[in-house]
Amino acid sequence: MSPRERVLATFERKRTDKVPIHNIGFSSYAASVILGRDAYVGGGMQQWREAKALWEGKDAHQEYLERSQKDAFDLSIALEHDILRLEYWRMAEKPSKKINDNTFLYGDTEKSWRLMRFDPPTELYQVIDQYPPKVEDTIENIERSIIAQEKSLENYHPSAEGSSYTKSQMEKYGKNWVIRVGGGGLGIPYGSRIWLEMVALRPDLIGRYLAVQAEMSVRSMEGIANTGVQMIFGGGDFASNQGPFYSPKSFHELMLPNLRKISEECHKYGIYYLFASDGNLWPVADDLFGNSGVDGFYEIDGKAGMDLGKLREKFPHLTLIGNISSVTLHIGTKDDVINETLSCINEAKKSGGIIVGVSNAIVKGTPEENIWAMVETMKKYRG
Repeated sequence: MSPRERVLATFERKRTDKVPIHNIGFSSYAASVILGRDAYVGGGMQQWREAKALWEGKDAHQEYLERSQKDAFDLSIALEHDILRLEYWRMAEKPSKKINDNTFLYGDTEKSWRLMRFDPPTELYQVIDQYPPKVEDTIENIERSIIAQEKSLENYHPSAEGSSYTKSQMEKYGKNWVIRVGGGGLGIPYGSRIWLEMVALRPDLIGRYLAVQAEMSVRSMEGIANTGVQMIFGGGDFASNQGPFYSPKSFHELMLPNLRKISEECHKYGIYYLFASDGNLWPVADDLFGNSGVDGFYEIDGKAGMDLGKLREKFPHLTLIGNISSVTLHIGTKDDVINETLSCINEAKKSGGIIVGVSNAIVKGTPEENIWAMVETMKKYRG
């Protein structure tokens, strides 16, 4: 079977010649271990690399784009992935000033700016200062923002032809592989306490905020379908190991109607809709995996109790991607990694409907022997 045939057969609950593989993400460090060269994939590091390239000029930026795509493709091939992830984190905004090799300023130094710095030990590229200073959100400010978002929908009309970039990738790779394409994101900001308080205090505003996201996804779906994409990777984090950040009742009333709207639009065009979140999702599992119409679940957090066998038993229609823990890779022993990888492969062979892989990014500092233990175990035992 081709990788594409293998993935689609998994979604259709048909037999496959071997267990399909897709690892969700990589730090540049982990990808470099596998490729044996400085790999242009990753998170904040890729954004910093793009800042450098944009600063250096058009040719440097084009070289960045080409190298990033080549390394992402080569990484997938080296790992025998059945789903290709061809793009990692981007930030296509040219800095207005270079402070030093790791630090760039964006915006107008006289009016509004932010300073971003790359931190090599963590591969993060983050805001370290800005003007005007960031102020804490208020319900009044958030309401004004939501009103502006609703107003902007009047002029939001995505092309029915879809992204020329996605179309070109589908033409180049789509006959042999499933191409990972993002879309259908839906979530409530959880880094700011005021947003979570609003779930209880102003559920009307939260509902409107989520409705804007869902409507934008719905309007984009025809264009996505016309590129030939078979599935979209959506969702949004909303839980920790202890459970969701808000109540099952709030999920049912606020998230569920909008999730259903997105999944129904996907199905209208024959597209599978996948949802991602870390954490323990069992308190909302019936709505999230049953009533919403979601077809797949990725970033499956085994350390938070999201067990492949239990998920397969309770939601037989749901296709599962991942379940090898980034934590196990980072701090476990080589034997821990081998055992966890084998457990996922064996469950996939037993139950079907499972694509094996690491559930989140393999972070910097992960022992090389653990990375290779996972890779070699996958290749040896997938079938």
